[in-house]
Amino acid sequence: MRTYYTYFLLSVAFLVASCGGSEDQTKNLKADGGKIYGGEFKFMSSEKIETIFPLSVTDVFSTRIVAQIYEPLLRIDVNTMEVKPGIAESFTVTPDAKVFTFKIRKGVFFQDDECFGGKGKELKAEDVKYSLDMACSGMDVNIVSYHLVDKIKGGKEFFKNSKKSLPKGGVSGIKVVNDNTVEITLSEPFVGFDKILAQHSLSIFPREAFEKYGKNMATHPVGTGPFMLEAFEADKIVLKRNPNYWRKDDFGNQLPFLDKVVMTYTKNKKSELMAFQKREIDIVLEIPVEDIQNVFGTLEDAQNGKNVKHKVETESSLKMAYIAFACESKEFKDERVRKAFNMAVNRQEIVDVALEGEGYPALHGFVPPFENFPTDNIKGSDFDPATAKTLLTEAGYKNGNGFPVTEIYVNTKEGSGVHKMVKSVVAQIKANLNVTLKIKLCTIKERSEAIASGKAKMWRGGWVADYPDPENFLCLFYGRNIDENTATGVNDFKFRNAEFDDAYEKSLKELNHNKRNELMLKCDQLIVDHAVVMPILTDDFIVMVNVRIKDFKTNALQNMDFSEIFIKEQR
Repeated sequence: MRTYYTYFLLSVAFLVASCGGSEDQTKNLKADGGKIYGGEFKFMSSEKIETIFPLSVTDVFSTRIVAQIYEPLLRIDVNTMEVKPGIAESFTVTPDAKVFTFKIRKGVFFQDDECFGGKGKELKAEDVKYSLDMACSGMDVNIVSYHLVDKIKGGKEFFKNSKKSLPKGGVSGIKVVNDNTVEITLSEPFVGFDKILAQHSLSIFPREAFEKYGKNMATHPVGTGPFMLEAFEADKIVLKRNPNYWRKDDFGNQLPFLDKVVMTYTKNKKSELMAFQKREIDIVLEIPVEDIQNVFGTLEDAQNGKNVKHKVETESSLKMAYIAFACESKEFKDERVRKAFNMAVNRQEIVDVALEGEGYPALHGFVPPFENFPTDNIKGSDFDPATAKTLLTEAGYKNGNGFPVTEIYVNTKEGSGVHKMVKSVVAQIKANLNVTLKIKLCTIKERSEAIASGKAKMWRGGWVADYPDPENFLCLFYGRNIDENTATGVNDFKFRNAEFDDAYEKSLKELNHNKRNELMLKCDQLIVDHAVVMPILTDDFIVMVNVRIKDFKTNALQNMDFSEIFIKEQR
């Protein structure tokens, strides 16, 4: 359940100043339900965004922009985490969970673009098929094929034959019934398929745009979402209101309310917090607990109007922070080494000491706590330095001797919570195994390149669920996601295990909820037993919002929908 904490420091109201400088197109235009049109919503990203083409995006930072411009067939309700209509106004599923039929909503238009001669085009079933065919392709721009090719009939064959262009007819299991109906036939039953189609990496885009812009769609998006791209620059991304957006809110107001969304980059969390204090941005994402008091300040500060009136919103996140191994590398191909590293790390100490109580230690499997999924049934890796030393000795590295100094690639800023977490891991490995690890701070792009080249033997990873299903975490360890689908971030560990693959494949086909859970629990236990990675912790998604921003909502997927938020200046 979402929890709101509104801090007034002993009930003293803060003074609020307007951000100013907004060139609103619909400023102060009132709407029903007390809503107001106009204004700019500003926030920061800690990671550089290289592309906003859906099929090329797997990180949460880029997804936050993609989600404002593009839309998938279905969507996840941020309150209930249930699948809701999106571009598809409805869908049906056969009793065997093999055939999904989607009724495409009428009156949904792609944003105005030169690929249509300057005007928008109404979205049709052919656009849905084209987008999903592309998502099954082996083309370089598509790094999310693992979501579909093993599930949709004909997907595997299509993937192999579409490295440079799309074969005529597309994927055999994706059929256009008429202008407003698409039928998708799966190779095997999969009850969670609708959730997959609700993620933003599988958003719908037009053939005309890709044929005109190709790889340049990385910075030239054409979607159906509430916002359009105004500027994609080195220091910022600016979105503007889509005046032809199809959705309305519960009061019948045309969405979105905002005129613009402005995203800039932050050097570190401290500079982001300072920007919030100066009212240069409206929201701070992923706040370190130790920094909250610094932002709130003292009672005297509040009385003098030096702080921004705000609220802090938290949501338990479907995220796992972990340390990954290159399982086929010389350093970590021996399972005993990986087990030793896992048993040499006290996860509770990381949370209690290094992070000052922020987060929850991963004491069970790789899948974070899910509703109706008994993660507590998984026996995690015990903290046992003595056994860890024995395992390392058996692997040929008595007292750590002979084990090479190894870099851990960490995409974060120095002094961040992630940095502190990894520093604690490094210190514990040194203290308990006498093995030296070195932290290499880098960007997501640099980390991905190091993993792909084989240079990275260890790296810090963080997986936020694309959709609310444990399968989304387990797919990272599926053997076919090495051999057939080379998307970055999918089984980069090079874990190959027939027992895991068999249980995983059976879980996709299983219609009985309890039996499906048993199979997925087996998969999760195998991840622990073979020490594929070092699960470290889960945490909450903590967001600080200026109270002038109304109807902002967080959720366990860390998605952000700006379509319904509006700005109400305080007096």
